[in-house]
Amino acid sequence: MEAIKGIKNRSDWLETTIKDFINKSPENTLQNEENEKAWADPLVGFSRGDDPLYQEYKEKIGAFYWTPSEIFNETFPELKVEPDQLTVISWILPQAEATKSDNRMQSLYPSERWARARIYGEEVNVKLRKHVVRTLQGSGLEAMAPVLSPLWKQKRSERYGFASNWSERHAAYASGLGTFGLCDGLITSRGKAIRVGSVVARIQIPATPKPYTDHHAYCLFFKQGICGKCILRCPVGAITKTGHDKVKCREHVRPATEDYVKSHYGFDGYGCGLCQTGVPCESKIPTRQDVEMSV
Repeated sequence: MEAIKGIKNRSDWLETTIKDFINKSPENTLQNEENEKAWADPLVGFSRGDDPLYQEYKEKIGAFYWTPSEIFNETFPELKVEPDQLTVISWILPQAEATKSDNRMQSLYPSERWARARIYGEEVNVKLRKHVVRTLQGSGLEAMAPVLSPLWKQKRSERYGFASNWSERHAAYASGLGTFGLCDGLITSRGKAIRVGSVVARIQIPATPKPYTDHHAYCLFFKQGICGKCILRCPVGAITKTGHDKVKCREHVRPATEDYVKSHYGFDGYGCGLCQTGVPCESKIPTRQDVEMSV
């Protein structure tokens, strides 16, 4: 802990670490000819390791779902850390404007930029997770990224179908960064066209205030009974007024878009994101006016 005694504001330190990596590092690239950035300026939030939401996730999603202390103590069994000693560091990576613009024009398959963001952009996200872990460890703080753990696995929830033992979107919701929409995407102040990452660390940082109590607070379909634009954007009918059909969605993404990306763009990839673009919540928390203007 000696290395961080001079740091007055740990949240600012970590936010700067994350933002500088995305905004200044050459690692943030779509790996196209133009070497365009994959991600715009990130959002960063924090939640306590003992936030009751994590236990609630476990109860609703399945016994396999990790609380922060469970995966942390699996990783560092010699430490026996209590939940209140941990912080979950969560971030939102907004899609670049050109990527959103391209994908907005699509009606069946992802644009090339979107597919690159799904593959090469997620490689950036992996590097960011490792960078945050190294930064913390370099300051004498144990840290780990749950989705990079060899113990991370996809699971099946009796209640929700396809699931995993750690969800980046659920960590972001607990960290005050956004709420869920009809298509299951996370709506944030930068919109829904995003990717998400997180790290769990033995550090105490005040939790980011949650400006909501309802997990659908930012979705106008649930809150005001309007919009539903993502229903029309889905090319395979995987989104309806009853919610998101994960099976239909997954079958379109792989193998359908996988084959298309390889044959048309020349690399091994996949993606879709049509429900995240061309909708009022693409780049912001939507309002009734946004819906009316989109008609």
